[in-house]
Amino acid sequence: MEIQFQRKPRVLCLHGFRTSAEILRKQIERWPESVLRKLDLVFIDAPFPARGRSGVESLFDPPYYEWFQSSQGFTEYYNFDECLAYLEDYMIKHGPFDGLLGFSQGAILSAAFPGMQSEGTALTRVPMIKFVIILSGAMFGGIEFGLPKQAADAYSSPIKLPSLHIIGEKDFLKEPGIALLESFQDPFVIYHPNGHVVPRLDDKAEEIMLSFIDKIGKLQLQGG
Repeated sequence: MEIQFQRKPRVLCLHGFRTSAEILRKQIERWPESVLRKLDLVFIDAPFPARGRSGVESLFDPPYYEWFQSSQGFTEYYNFDECLAYLEDYMIKHGPFDGLLGFSQGAILSAAFPGMQSEGTALTRVPMIKFVIILSGAMFGGIEFGLPKQAADAYSSPIKLPSLHIIGEKDFLKEPGIALLESFQDPFVIYHPNGHVVPRLDDKAEEIMLSFIDKIGKLQLQGG
């Protein structure tokens, strides 16, 4: 048992809208080695090919993917059940996973999953998520976004598992990202000066990230 608990936390990483697992991997790999060597990161492509232009076409090569679709005003969602089933099947086949990391659309999903799992509307056939790392995230039903029925009660109770939130000062999701903090108990927060990007981690951010990893490591030691 001791050896099992000493393994690295295994993290399923969900990329942003109309990007890919490979793109997120390249961005995360710019983080300090002191952080990367303590996490077992697994990157997965979303189930749907991009249905329009990607915002990263000038920076990264295709293919690009999206997790689900929504109406222009984010009031209705499409293929959300298919997205949930796709992720659960992947977690069954390739898990178990201890936590989730998400950027943008992947962060909105990742932030909602603990509450959805507790309510029994998603990920009911896999172990409980122990922590989340949210980059440029927001909540369904928050300031900017409507609410898929499966996530209707995702934030009805405070989310008690450890969470780390990375928020850009120039990100268009800065305010929704700050509002999301209220749904989590004792969140760790890293602010960076840039926009809607996966940032590099400066010394202060690295220190916060390592403190967070230390916290989730202790949870595992306790069998959490």
